[in-house]
Amino acid sequence: MIHSTADVSPEARIGSGTQIWHQAQVREGAVVGENCTLGKGVYVDRDVRIGDRVKLQNGAQVFHGSTLEDGVFVGPHAVLANDRYPRSVTSDGRLRGDADWPEGKVVVRYAASIGAGAIIVPDATIGRWAMVGAGAVVVGDVPDHALVTGNSARQTGWVCRCGRRLRHSGEEWTCSACAASYRFDSAEVTS
Repeated sequence: MIHSTADVSPEARIGSGTQIWHQAQVREGAVVGENCTLGKGVYVDRDVRIGDRVKLQNGAQVFHGSTLEDGVFVGPHAVLANDRYPRSVTSDGRLRGDADWPEGKVVVRYAASIGAGAIIVPDATIGRWAMVGAGAVVVGDVPDHALVTGNSARQTGWVCRCGRRLRHSGEEWTCSACAASYRFDSAEVTS
């Protein structure tokens, strides 16, 4: 389903079951997987790669150089940027063109969530099942299952696959909502 006010390039590939709502724009070369939802006013830049079952809430902006794996959630008005050193002109005053921009990369791994109004600055990888808090500004990598908040974002905890904050208990981290337990060794999930 593509809303009549959406602008989807004929050079974009859209998977079956994907819904693209009011005033969203999907540019040339973008690939959007199956069963995704792109809310009102979402912007997907050229050549962006989006997996299956991804949800981009209203006003989310995903710029060139971004890859979102399956199951990713991007909250309203979040931005996945692609230029760490933005300038409109070159050092000699010429208007910058595409060839003048070093492409930044943002990778959001499987089932990670990015909160409302968060900004992800390149070059960053958001780990599997990680959660970026609302309004956070991420300037580096985020480990799997990590919860990061603030500006600049810092790790403030761990999160379960169900999205709840984990509680430390002995050598394990447990979820009070679903009873899952985890062990983390040097920011790696070991169970």
